[in-house]
Amino acid sequence: MLTKARGLLHTHFGYDQFRKGQEDIIQKIMDGKDTLGIMPTGGGKSVCYQVPAMLLRGVTIVISPLISLMKDQVDALEKTGIPSTYINSAITGEEMQQRLADIYNGEYKLVYIAPERLETPSFLRLLEGIHVSLIAIDEAHCISQWGHDFRPSYLNIKQLISRIQPRPTVLALTATATPHVSDDICELLHIEEQNTVITGFARENLHFQVVKGQDRDSYMLDYLEKNKGQAGIIYAATRKEVDRIHHFLEARGFAAGKYHAGISEKERNVYQERFLYDNTTIMVATNAFGMGINKSNVRFVIHYHIPRNMEAYYQEAGRAGRDGEESACILLFSPQDTHIQSFLIEQSDMDEGRKENEYAKLRQMVAYGHTESCLQQYILHYFGEENAPECGKCGSCTDEREQVDATVEAQMVLSCIRRMNERFGKTMITKVLTGSGDKKIKGFRLDQLSTYGIMKDKTQKDVNEFIDFLTAEGYLKPTDGAYPVLMLTEKSGNVLRGNEPVLRKEKVHIAQIVEDNALFEKLRSLRKEIAETEKVPPYIIFSDVTLREMSAFLPRNAQELLQIKGVGERKLEAYGESFLGVINDYCDENGLEKSETLNQIGSGEKRVSSNKDNGKEPSHHTTYQMLQTGLTVSEIAAERDMAERTIEGHLIKCSDEGKEIDWGAFIPTEYESLIAEAVTEAETDRLTPIKELLPNEISFFMIRAFLQKQE
Repeated sequence: MLTKARGLLHTHFGYDQFRKGQEDIIQKIMDGKDTLGIMPTGGGKSVCYQVPAMLLRGVTIVISPLISLMKDQVDALEKTGIPSTYINSAITGEEMQQRLADIYNGEYKLVYIAPERLETPSFLRLLEGIHVSLIAIDEAHCISQWGHDFRPSYLNIKQLISRIQPRPTVLALTATATPHVSDDICELLHIEEQNTVITGFARENLHFQVVKGQDRDSYMLDYLEKNKGQAGIIYAATRKEVDRIHHFLEARGFAAGKYHAGISEKERNVYQERFLYDNTTIMVATNAFGMGINKSNVRFVIHYHIPRNMEAYYQEAGRAGRDGEESACILLFSPQDTHIQSFLIEQSDMDEGRKENEYAKLRQMVAYGHTESCLQQYILHYFGEENAPECGKCGSCTDEREQVDATVEAQMVLSCIRRMNERFGKTMITKVLTGSGDKKIKGFRLDQLSTYGIMKDKTQKDVNEFIDFLTAEGYLKPTDGAYPVLMLTEKSGNVLRGNEPVLRKEKVHIAQIVEDNALFEKLRSLRKEIAETEKVPPYIIFSDVTLREMSAFLPRNAQELLQIKGVGERKLEAYGESFLGVINDYCDENGLEKSETLNQIGSGEKRVSSNKDNGKEPSHHTTYQMLQTGLTVSEIAAERDMAERTIEGHLIKCSDEGKEIDWGAFIPTEYESLIAEAVTEAETDRLTPIKELLPNEISFFMIRAFLQKQE
């Protein structure tokens, strides 16, 4: 049966092998076992029911709360030749009657519905009259009251299952379930514990970063300028802030859309469609946006404010890099944002038990903003992966910024706040420190303070940013309310008494996520042209991963194009001639032949140099093979078009799997004794404390190599 499943995977989806966990889940479904699958966003959950749907008799019902995702999924399935449809409130009554008739007549293998549809007697009668082989429950965490997005309508699923005879197999899928939530799902749906498949929550292509103590608007502008043309989402906590950020970006020439519940449905749909069709690269939104947005080429997600909990953060951040490409997840952390989320929890209609649970989750989210340990490790620990290693590539693991002594400036700010009797917010404090002539300053006689104008050599923007830094580091604490007042803490008392220095790191360096070549841009233009003609989002035609493989391997005919990941027989037939035309023209104009690696694929050899995972073997194994040929980390990174930190992470993962690596080759002889001394002095195997004891030229990877060598 799995042989047939692999054949369908290649024919319809253009992949030669299943991803981690997919095959195990599919086998359990084919054996008739109710199953819970916990896989990260972008991990290929939909394939787990789409492939079995083609093998099983009758129809598969997919329950999803995401109307926008239903259309995306059905559009994508039609392109691969799998008959499917959806039933929701977005279609007309006439369309619904026709689709219901077609379902009854066996025209579809998959039918997507919202959970509310289960409350409709006519639909339930329809299900009782057809053969339902599988019920797939997407976003299954919604069934648990301890999940971050509990939906009462999901409780009707249990009743639905009991009404259908013969009883269908049940598959529950989610990306964000803590151990408590997964236990709840299994209990409610009667899924046996041994039929839970957890592939791990790690997303190797995501680079996590927490930016604190910096002006958020300035950082955001610099980041967008550095990564122009890349698609990204900026999440804000309130509608008001979404409107402000959207206007702020548009006024500076960025093509941005916005999405929140306060604008009309028509306006939301226009902005969303522009984003999906690559006509707008930036979407500014509340958390109402993104659930079910299947856009695979989102290269970055920026959280302007802290989310309510880690589940929401990881789900929203996980909308970056669904295609497996390197992508960034950035939290612009400010402790005072906690008050926004606390207010939203307090104003909700949750009972006191759930509120207390939400407050506890918020505290864990705040701790993420403050942590100096590995960010991915922190996330994985939250979801129950206790033995998760440091990732080696997040903002904490790669933080090599120098620290400068800011004690004197901190004492100026803290002393000023004390003299202002801790009665004012950041704006007034800044104006006093910089010697502003504001009427309010004079009205409160704050210009008479000894600290008035003590930092007049600095701009208000610089002082604002420095106050944000002091707040983020716990020297200041904002009060509750819409206009928080800044208060001194015990920590700030130590600074004022001269008992504790204040060290501040340099600003976070902003890196370019990806750099695309000329052929990729030509292929992307062709994809967009086809998508506009067929009225579907571009990523449904081909993903960015597929286009990059085309531009790297230069297939010159249909047989070679079929070897590219994501090109199945149906898409080859529909689009092959057009894409081959662009590739062949580009090669002829530039005197290029197909790459040697594609020749190796054609002769049955494994790829040993690819810019991304090729679907035949894990990406880190490809890196390992290249290392065995004598290439350096930097040479492998250049050859594969990846960041060096990603290649370094691959080697760590290979070592963890037991592969032999000469770690000494990565540590200059003169540094080894220094690292050994630092490890002994730090009394820990955490990278950051060890790094702080070493010269700047000794990198985190050298330390990691040393620790691996000792194991």
